[in-house]
Amino acid sequence: MAASDFERIRRAWAPTEPDRLMGRGHPVGDFLEAHEWRIEEEREGYLRLRVHLPDCVKNPRGELFGGFTPTYVDLVALHTVRAGNRGQPGRWLTTADMRVDYFSPVRAERFAIESEVLNRSGRTHHVQTRFLDASGELMALAMTTIIEMREPPGHTS
Repeated sequence: MAASDFERIRRAWAPTEPDRLMGRGHPVGDFLEAHEWRIEEEREGYLRLRVHLPDCVKNPRGELFGGFTPTYVDLVALHTVRAGNRGQPGRWLTTADMRVDYFSPVRAERFAIESEVLNRSGRTHHVQTRFLDASGELMALAMTTIIEMREPPGHTS
């Protein structure tokens, strides 16, 4: 993938409204219906989002199926690394490590996700992501290590 292809793809997923995280067209984003999420706060290395629970990620009890929690985490953590600079060209990011701890089921149709870069060291970013219910209670906590790649995957000079 050439650098120009990477930028074309990135622009295609860009949000159409300023308070949205992303637009349609990203396979994972479309699955989670991320084009509907609202940005409540954004600054460099920090995002607070209002998200929802699509039916396709619910278990038979109507709760977020635990295996889909990391899908939210991964998508949000990657965007958190770019938060505050999302319109600027950036390097390809990849997730190197993730840990998720669960405290209570995610049941509400709408909930908050708060994500922050805790540490940057060279091309490595350590991101904390928290799932919060309407009263601010912690439902899940994740730690993610994101690496900035030197070149997009498949890049040839």
